[in-house]
Amino acid sequence: MDRATLADIAHRRHPVAAPVGVDRLRELLGWLAPPAGGRVLDLGSGYGVWLLEFLTVREDLTGVGIDLALPETLAEATQESGVGDRVRWEQADATGWDGGLFDVVLCVGASHAFDGLAGTLAAVRQHLRPGGQAVLGDTFWETTPTPAALSALEAAADDAPDLPGLLTQVEQASFEPGFGHVSTVAEWDDYEWSWAASLVDWALREAPTAADREQALSVAREHRQQWLAGYRRVLGFATLVLHDIAPLQETRP
Repeated sequence: MDRATLADIAHRRHPVAAPVGVDRLRELLGWLAPPAGGRVLDLGSGYGVWLLEFLTVREDLTGVGIDLALPETLAEATQESGVGDRVRWEQADATGWDGGLFDVVLCVGASHAFDGLAGTLAAVRQHLRPGGQAVLGDTFWETTPTPAALSALEAAADDAPDLPGLLTQVEQASFEPGFGHVSTVAEWDDYEWSWAASLVDWALREAPTAADREQALSVAREHRQQWLAGYRRVLGFATLVLHDIAPLQETRP
């Protein structure tokens, strides 16, 4: 099986492809205030949870989700959400996609597609209408990264900042951070346990061949070990609401 198929199985019970609970997702989206009839873009939309949730709450908005590999479950999730034709999914490389400006840009857990935080912020800026808002979700080091964490993640220490450094980079990109959420240990644990357990459950109950079963179990075991013995309580995840500060239009008496 390829990585996309394994990822789809791993996210069956946690379609938010990040250590963020649904209640926190909704709280973060509640800080967004696009104008009536506004447009929303989700860069690296994954399973579509962020965009579908926002369009469900705001029935006056339309949205576009971009991802290099759209999951098979997306059509069913879209139908169940009831957003109808207000959303469009495009299978495309988000780094080269150009679809105009949007009032809100969502980009959560997709910085790998833009070669890191700086590239992600540049992509958000490229698609954001002046005065718009964005939701950015990215990793940071909770503590000094250990050799075990770096090995598990196949990362270098300078691949991610600490939390103050993350905010500094956001500000240097001319965004004003507003509300934010740092994923709790419980959110991380729920995400990681669900990731591995979904593969185990599929392997033991649904795998069509012995080879598929062993592959899924092997991936689950390796991922669980990398998390528990590697980056647990070392790697953090922050989701931030960002504001583009439009020039103030002064009025004269």
